[in-house]
Amino acid sequence: MSITAPTIPVAPPKRRGRPKVDPAHSETRAKLIRAGLVHLTERGYGATGVDEILKAARVPRGSFYHHFGSKADFGLQLIDAYDAYFSARLDRALGDDGLAPLDRLRGFMQDAEAGMARHGFTRGCLIGNLGQEMGVLPEPFRARLIGVLADWQALTATCLCAAKEDGALRADLAPEALAAVFWTGWEGAVLRAKMERDPAPLRQFAGTYLNLITP
Repeated sequence: MSITAPTIPVAPPKRRGRPKVDPAHSETRAKLIRAGLVHLTERGYGATGVDEILKAARVPRGSFYHHFGSKADFGLQLIDAYDAYFSARLDRALGDDGLAPLDRLRGFMQDAEAGMARHGFTRGCLIGNLGQEMGVLPEPFRARLIGVLADWQALTATCLCAAKEDGALRADLAPEALAAVFWTGWEGAVLRAKMERDPAPLRQFAGTYLNLITP
């Protein structure tokens, strides 16, 4: 803002044409993120090329590099987008005070199974999928994936702490350790359900896990 006198601010001249859109919130970027999430949850990072993403999103190549510096940058931003969506979903499920803590966890697992079923068990968890590909991923992915899982574990541990306070959790078990075990086992169950195109691994893990942690 320019100033012509100490107390009289002068408004900047009006700009002609359409206002600029923040690239971070553009529809083109959203299309690319959506297409990337579908491809990477189905096929993985190594098996997916930028051209496939462009074709699915129906945007020109220049648009991709306007929003993302490289495929690796795109992958990292996909992790952030997936984490934002999934953490909110997990927080809603595990923070539902209308249900007993272990019923919240059970409901989360049932909802996740329903989500996989809607896509014929062809899509897994982006974080788990990428974790399977660490040998071919850029090194910065490692810390980002570990951080995401740590956040999910923290939300789960809070729920399990509430279960312990209610007497629904075995007194000799630590909620924090159980949260880590949950995500190790759950990601494996999701991977196998995707591989077999069948919900049985999810149900087997859910039933076994809950039986083992309850008095």
